[in-house]
Amino acid sequence: MHESQPTDSSDPSNIEFSNVPARSSVPQWYGDLLTAVSARIETGQARTISAVNQGLIHTYWGIGAELLARETEEGWGARVVTRLSSDLKERFPDARGFSPRNLRYMKSLAEAWPGSVMLQAPLATLPWYHHIALLEKLDNSEARLWYASRAIEEGWSRNSLVHEIETHLHERSGKAVTNFHDRLPESAATLAQESIKDPYIFDFLSLGNQRNERDLENQLIKHVEHFLLELGRGFAFVGRQMRLDIAGDEFFPDLLFYNFKLRRFVVIELKVTKFEPGHLGQLGMYMSAVDDLLAQPDDDPTIGLLLCKTKNEVVAEYALRGFKSPIGVAEWATEIKDSLPAELATGLPTIEELESELEDAQQLDQQS
Repeated sequence: MHESQPTDSSDPSNIEFSNVPARSSVPQWYGDLLTAVSARIETGQARTISAVNQGLIHTYWGIGAELLARETEEGWGARVVTRLSSDLKERFPDARGFSPRNLRYMKSLAEAWPGSVMLQAPLATLPWYHHIALLEKLDNSEARLWYASRAIEEGWSRNSLVHEIETHLHERSGKAVTNFHDRLPESAATLAQESIKDPYIFDFLSLGNQRNERDLENQLIKHVEHFLLELGRGFAFVGRQMRLDIAGDEFFPDLLFYNFKLRRFVVIELKVTKFEPGHLGQLGMYMSAVDDLLAQPDDDPTIGLLLCKTKNEVVAEYALRGFKSPIGVAEWATEIKDSLPAELATGLPTIEELESELEDAQQLDQQS
């Protein structure tokens, strides 16, 4: 195969080849080499983006800390921020992110997080617009830290983060009634408890007037991607109404998942009615059958999750005491009960703040 001469022999990076060798002509191990090199490039790119982002967040926090200190020492209003924004844009014409509102977010960032906390992961690794969402939607540092950690762990986009905040994920996680701590080793019980929630919010459903178990199941499968997002990290869909042959009799559990964090199957039974203790017997049988027919030797015992429209928590707790199998009972809903959480309302700008910003902008225009 003919190879062209390098355009500049003194610089090896300028060497080019006129013809690319066919894949069939390279060694068999080439595929592994390509995969390994690609992985290193992707990792390097991710680290570069992460480093740039952390530098940006630290810069914004530093600017916010300066504004906060000046406000505390000197006392000033919206006019100073608006003037500062204009001067920064003039001094750094190619820079972005110094609007009056963004500068106020920077001050809020410094106010929300002391320096020692800001340097800790995951806060410094979150993108700026994630930080804005945390500042706008929450006024509690403990809740902000919780959502920040989950956003990093789950890889949430900003929209996903906002959705989880607005559906009160922090308040729902680990709240299902279960017997996990009585039926599983403590470490496994804690992880299993944290992996389920109560209630589950299926705001992507369109059930209309048709509300029976099959309608609910059909809708969840139709929107399985949204369903998996609501279930949380680690869940993989295995099948619906999977046939279980038990000594010649056939049984069909509603939904079957595998959770890679828990390393066990999860059987989900759906009910559109109030929880009844009798619901547990069928679910327990399905779990035993999955352990015998589908689970591998290194899988941990299957757990069950019964999703009901409503439940009496005390009745559910009593009912679970008599079951040896690890089962959780939770409710499901198609919408969050309160449309505007208190922490969301406190994050919205007031009329006075909006009027002040508009007035300062008009004054700057007149001075120009």
